[in-house]
Amino acid sequence: MDTGLSLNRAELLRVAEAVAQEKGITSGEVMDAMEQAMQTAARRKYGQEHEIRAEIDRKTGEIRLWRVLEAVEQVEDYTKQIALEVAQARNPAAQLGDEIWEPLPPIDMGRIAAQSAKQVIVQKVREYERERQYNEFKDRIGEIIVGEVKRMEHGNVLVDLGRAEAIVRRDELIPRESFRNKDRIRAYLYDVRHELRGPQIFLSRTHPQFMAKLFEQEVPEIYDGIIEIKAVARDPGSRAKIAVISKDSSIDPVGACVGMRGSRVQAVVQELSGEKVDIIPWSADPATFVVNALAPAEVSKVVLDPDNRRIEVIVPDYMQHIAIGRRGQNVRLASQLTGWDIDIVSETEDSERRAREFRELTELFMNELNVEEVIAQLLATEGFTSVDELAYAEVEELAQIQGFDEEIAQALHDRAAAWVEERDEKLRQEAAELGIAEDLMGFERLDLQTIVALGRAGVRSLEDFADLAADELVEMLPQAGLTQEIAGDLIMDARIRLGWIEPAAAEPAAAELAEQPAG
Repeated sequence: MDTGLSLNRAELLRVAEAVAQEKGITSGEVMDAMEQAMQTAARRKYGQEHEIRAEIDRKTGEIRLWRVLEAVEQVEDYTKQIALEVAQARNPAAQLGDEIWEPLPPIDMGRIAAQSAKQVIVQKVREYERERQYNEFKDRIGEIIVGEVKRMEHGNVLVDLGRAEAIVRRDELIPRESFRNKDRIRAYLYDVRHELRGPQIFLSRTHPQFMAKLFEQEVPEIYDGIIEIKAVARDPGSRAKIAVISKDSSIDPVGACVGMRGSRVQAVVQELSGEKVDIIPWSADPATFVVNALAPAEVSKVVLDPDNRRIEVIVPDYMQHIAIGRRGQNVRLASQLTGWDIDIVSETEDSERRAREFRELTELFMNELNVEEVIAQLLATEGFTSVDELAYAEVEELAQIQGFDEEIAQALHDRAAAWVEERDEKLRQEAAELGIAEDLMGFERLDLQTIVALGRAGVRSLEDFADLAADELVEMLPQAGLTQEIAGDLIMDARIRLGWIEPAAAEPAAAELAEQPAG
């Protein structure tokens, strides 16, 4: 690139304009680069210790040089400072600390100085070009980009975008698809990063949002905002699920995405190298959404566990393999789509499990309450799962069970209360033997059974408890069914009680604790 450093003023402006057009940057940025080069060349002549500024008049092309000095009371460095009285002799308004610009004569560059200045300009223009590319493409993150395959490199595809180059890494390509030089390629722009060799533009054909954007291009109702894509889950190149909802009750979101004779969905499938797409109606009700997401499987019943975001789905025996899918694909995609962990259980397995649980509860009530089998069965049928539940139930509630009267209800309640009191007394004795501290015994968020279980595991004070990690607590109490979040919340509450942490900082700290593994 000819820098035009030895050109006349008019030619200098023309060169700047030509370079700007060639590199896709502004002529002002080229001028800035030239000024930087002038400053570098001037320092070579006048000395590197000087602070020198160069300025090119944007209209005339005239080049001016200055040495910048600071006005001070006592000069210590004559290359960077000027006495205040000297500065005021030149400019009466000068004050301490002001920058004084002292004009320098124009320089006649030698061959080495000109070559050095040219390198500065080339470097600066490259930096401006990279910044322009970065700013242009960072604002396009989330768009589908169309480019031309430039070359293949270690399984990655390098894509020519005209004024920039992008990369589709091997793991961002749909399995079994291949590209050759000059092929047209469409991909999703998901990241732009500053790196040493310039901005790196990353594209993907496996990203869930690539499929969402393809539907947006094919379905006008999505582009117009009438239909909204709520969630996407993909097994790239094999199968995908997309959940949609319509803001207009007269428009069927699934039908609109499928299109006349499947034309719209087929256009997406073709771009995704034959990836099968299930279009699912979204629902705010988790159970309904999960049932929809498991299509084409039929569902008999669902059991929600909101605290753990887990859902058990009971399906007819002949539907179990369809609900799970080959290699678990259907249930895995449904789980990704809905954000719920899904357990698929056949009706036979569910029936056998319920029968087993019924027998175990019946035996529990018979043994612990010393009652006949028929009474124990009635309690299990009514949904009681422990002696504690009976002890804390109202006598009136028990008396309403078919086959019970008030006398039987009172007797059951008394026996349950006596059993709980006897058990708790044994637990208190064991807690004393284990040496469990009063502060842990008085921590009302833990029941007595849990406190003794912790004591057996070596946690015998509130300080011991507060020092645990969330996953340690979950592992220590398998019967409690704690989640990481609940465990983190309990530990954080203990830390507040001990004054280790302020209440305002507890919520974010608990969330962080729940995510961190022990150790």
